[in-house]
Amino acid sequence: MIKSIFSILITGIFLSACNMLHSTTTIQANDAFILGNNKHGRFSASVTNVSTSPLTVWQYPIDGGRHSPLTLQPAANVKLKVGKNTALRIENSSDKSVDAKLDVKGDVGLSMGYKN
Repeated sequence: MIKSIFSILITGIFLSACNMLHSTTTIQANDAFILGNNKHGRFSASVTNVSTSPLTVWQYPIDGGRHSPLTLQPAANVKLKVGKNTALRIENSSDKSVDAKLDVKGDVGLSMGYKN
């Protein structure tokens, strides 16, 4: 009985860990990082600007448009709920590279790439 409970607990921890993504991403000058530009379910993302230049974060539905822009100042953090089939675009409009820390939960079958 105790072994069964322990096995269920370990399986639950493992499965919940599989639905998380942690990354620090470098975005080059005048470039953008795109997270989730593919078909996927909902996810939440905590984005922290760990650089000295501001970042702009947009939500881009993959069928077109963009919405919910926000400026993320240095050392600031924002928690976002992102809808099904919607990408996050993190833009660096400065003349030097920046770093963004990402903690993502939910559907983590997300494409990742860069685009100027």
